[in-house]
Amino acid sequence: MGYLEKLVDLIGVLRSENGCPWDREQTHSTLRPNMVEEAYEAIDAINDNDMKHLKEELGDVLLQVILHSQIAKEEGAFDIEDVAKGLHDKIIHRHPHVFGNVKVNSPEEALLSWDKIKKEEKSHRKSAMDGVSKAQSALMSAQKISKKAVKCGFEWPDEDSLYDCIQSEFKEFKEASEANDKTNMEEEMGDILFAVVNLARWNKIDAEQALIKANQKFMTRFRKMEELAAKPLEEYTLEEYDTLWKSAKQALQKQNTNC
Repeated sequence: MGYLEKLVDLIGVLRSENGCPWDREQTHSTLRPNMVEEAYEAIDAINDNDMKHLKEELGDVLLQVILHSQIAKEEGAFDIEDVAKGLHDKIIHRHPHVFGNVKVNSPEEALLSWDKIKKEEKSHRKSAMDGVSKAQSALMSAQKISKKAVKCGFEWPDEDSLYDCIQSEFKEFKEASEANDKTNMEEEMGDILFAVVNLARWNKIDAEQALIKANQKFMTRFRKMEELAAKPLEEYTLEEYDTLWKSAKQALQKQNTNC
């Protein structure tokens, strides 16, 4: 018996009458935050290129899959074997260039083939916008929506037109701000963010990952500022803050930190 099978049996024991009270009371809904958290922790390990951490976090992601499958099994819906079979069959069906007679000559052609087959499988969807997850971050949703629109030919003619669009959205936000129109300001801010996501997508940049890295860079630099500060940060003037920020940046660059 391999460890994967042992793990499935182990979760079954934890969920049994003689198992763990906490594990027994969990449901799909109560475990929902854990699924998201564990996935992001695995992404953190990937971003840090920490293989030891990644191995651990992938185990935590796998735990969530097995837990949900065990709960579904108890409810008579499906079990882990059904999950594995569904994935197995889907992978084979979407790779006719590997397991069939279809020929592709590049990763791009393979992706087009995948998308075509997926569209055929999801024939019940009436709009190109169907299938966008409601649970993922707004930034990820924006990028997914943009990609779906592009597949239908709804694309900017060139990168300069995207810059023009972003500048136009900034102008409209400023006009709303000057009019103190909070409702319109919120709408225009959304348009700015959506346009910037399209710029990222145009340049094959994952907007979500770009922002995650920017957040981490800011936090690292801010912590360095706190270390270098000669007095409480609340007492710094704007000019002193600027000097301290630049000093923190220089100190981190000497440490070869990506900041």
